[in-house]
Amino acid sequence: QVQLVESGGGLVQAGGSLRLSCAASGRTFRSLAMGWFRQAPGKERELVAAINKSGALTYYPDSVKGRFTISRDNTKNTVYLQMNIMKPEDTAVYYCAAGSSMIGRSSDEYDSWGQGTQVTVSS
Repeated sequence: QVQLVESGGGLVQAGGSLRLSCAASGRTFRSLAMGWFRQAPGKERELVAAINKSGALTYYPDSVKGRFTISRDNTKNTVYLQMNIMKPEDTAVYYCAAGSSMIGRSSDEYDSWGQGTQVTVSS
């Protein structure tokens, strides 16, 4: 297991930006694929970004493509999610996750989760 701690959530106006960070400890971070998920009230948890262990491969669903950027620093055991041009529909609890798949697109491919950080976008 790897321990994950998210930070950087908060309140932002529509059109603004936020950067989330997720610090990892425990298992070797650089051997893990990482993902960011979000869950809004009454909705299922959804993937918003994924990155492979080296950082060379990324994946985004259409809902955030061009606005969100995932990156990682394996020297700092940290993964980031830069969110730009934010919309009220981006409001959710954001979770960081780690897994052994090459680049997981499903929550089933991740076995370690952070506690989540709230992101609220006002209109």
